[in-house]
Amino acid sequence: MEDILQMKDKNIVVMGVANQRSLAWGVAKSLYQAGANVIFTYRKERSYKKLEKLLAEGGLDAKAIVQCDVNNDESIQRAFTEIGEKVGVIHGVCHSIAFAHAEDLKGDFIETSRDGFAFAQDTSAYSLIAVAKASQPYMTEGGSMIAMSYLGAERVVEGYNVMGVAKASLEATVRYLASDLGKNQIRVNAISAGAVRTLAAKGVPSFNEILHKIEETAPLKKNVTQEEVGDMTLAMMSHLSRGVTGEIVYVDSGYNILG
Repeated sequence: MEDILQMKDKNIVVMGVANQRSLAWGVAKSLYQAGANVIFTYRKERSYKKLEKLLAEGGLDAKAIVQCDVNNDESIQRAFTEIGEKVGVIHGVCHSIAFAHAEDLKGDFIETSRDGFAFAQDTSAYSLIAVAKASQPYMTEGGSMIAMSYLGAERVVEGYNVMGVAKASLEATVRYLASDLGKNQIRVNAISAGAVRTLAAKGVPSFNEILHKIEETAPLKKNVTQEEVGDMTLAMMSHLSRGVTGEIVYVDSGYNILG
């Protein structure tokens, strides 16, 4: 069969693997199946060790593993310079990074601190702009950037609080970046993933109720899996989606269409 994905030997940067449950790890697994070269970034030593273990267990080879703290411009610049030197051309970036302080997710949204608000925005939304800027010089053959969002960006999901506002900001950022980068044939989209048991999800107090509700009410009557999110991300990175940019693509068993 003809290679319709055209991902073989493409250099894709995956940011945000925390452990085996991470959406970013699902993306990486799908990329490997399509024959892509995967470059990972990590923030803390702990994530680096987990990543090495996951790769070893899967018998997988990383093209490079580079330290990158998205709250720091120099760190981002250094990371992408290093990646650029190692691989020459970057064909895609999966940005699967978000953070809010636990105390800003616990109480009422109105209690969000100024610092907490700024930090959630910086880590979860501004970081995509900084990453796009740093990776752009190496995306000389066009390419695809994917961010990870959630329904809490456009509707109130109990307990999602400041993270919902950060994701709304992320989705708007996707559209503005798509407009900027289109002339370079770089596409920017977001995947709005349904609820998946990840490390990040643990911070949302009502998470178990959310999972249960989705199973009962979503059109497909099931929660989505890490694999489903990974495969759709692969499709959005691939040649198949070459005419699509600035979109928020829902991978949530159809839950978002319900009134």
